[in-house]
Amino acid sequence: MLTAPPVWRELLLVALFYTGYTLTRIVLVQDGTGPAFAHAGQILGFERALGLDVELDLNHSLLSVPWLARTANVFYATMHFIVTLGVVLWVYRYRPHHYRFLRTSIMMATGVALLGFWLYPLAPPRFLHSEGFVDPVTALHSLGLYASDASGTLTNQYAAMPSMHAGWSLWCGLILFKLASQKWAKALGALYPLTTIYVILATANHYLLDAVAGTSLIGGALWVSWMLYYKYPERVVMARAAVMGRVVHRPRQTGTPTSPGTAAGRHSAAAGGATRY
Repeated sequence: MLTAPPVWRELLLVALFYTGYTLTRIVLVQDGTGPAFAHAGQILGFERALGLDVELDLNHSLLSVPWLARTANVFYATMHFIVTLGVVLWVYRYRPHHYRFLRTSIMMATGVALLGFWLYPLAPPRFLHSEGFVDPVTALHSLGLYASDASGTLTNQYAAMPSMHAGWSLWCGLILFKLASQKWAKALGALYPLTTIYVILATANHYLLDAVAGTSLIGGALWVSWMLYYKYPERVVMARAAVMGRVVHRPRQTGTPTSPGTAAGRHSAAAGGATRY
C-alpha cells in the first residue's frame, strides 16, 4: 500500500512547485495585450453562438447585491489557496495511501495549464467594459485578488484559460465527497466547486469555457495519475528510481583473477588503464 512521503520533502516540493508556477505565469505574459483581447472576442462569440454566454447576467445580478459581491470578491481571492492547501494537508494526514496519486494529479494538471496560459492568453471579462462587464472589486472598492496595483503587476491577469480556480475546486470537492466520512464534509465537497464556478463567472474573472477547460483538465489528470499509480505502478517506481539516481549498474565480470606479475595480468591492467568507466 502506498504511504505518504516525508513531510519535509512534501513541504519543499509544494513550495518549489507553487513558486515556479507563479513565476512562470508572470514570465509567460506575451508582449502586448492584443492577442488576449482577440481571444476574448473568440470565446464570447463561440459562447453566444451556443447560447452559453451566462457571464454578463451573472455579473449584473451579483452587483445588484453589494454585500454578496464583496463576499464573492474575498472568496475569489482567498478560498482558492486556503481550501486547496487544507485539503492537501488533510489527505496527507488522514488518507496517506491516496496522497501520492492525488498530489501528482493536481501538479500534473497545473503544469499543463501553464501551456494554456502561454499558447492562449485570454483577457478576463472584467476587462471588457464595452461588453457591459463590471469588475466588482473596483466598482465597490472591495477587497479582492487584484485590489491593488501591486497585486495586479505581480501576476499574469491574462491567464484565464483554463481556469484553475475551477479545476482546483473540483479536485478538492471530489476528494471530500469521495474520501470524507462525515456527511457535512461530503456536502461541502459537492457545494464547493459549484460555488467557486459561480463566483469566478459572476465576478467577471472567467468565462464558462474557462471553467469547462479547467475541470476537464483536472478530470484527465486524475485519470492519468490513477492509471500510473494503480494500474501501472511499476512505471512510477522506475521513473522515481531514475530521478533519484538509482540506476542499475553494469555487473562486474567474474572469473579467475590474474596476477599483475603474469603476462595475462599485465595485459589486463593495460586494458583496464585504457578504459575508464
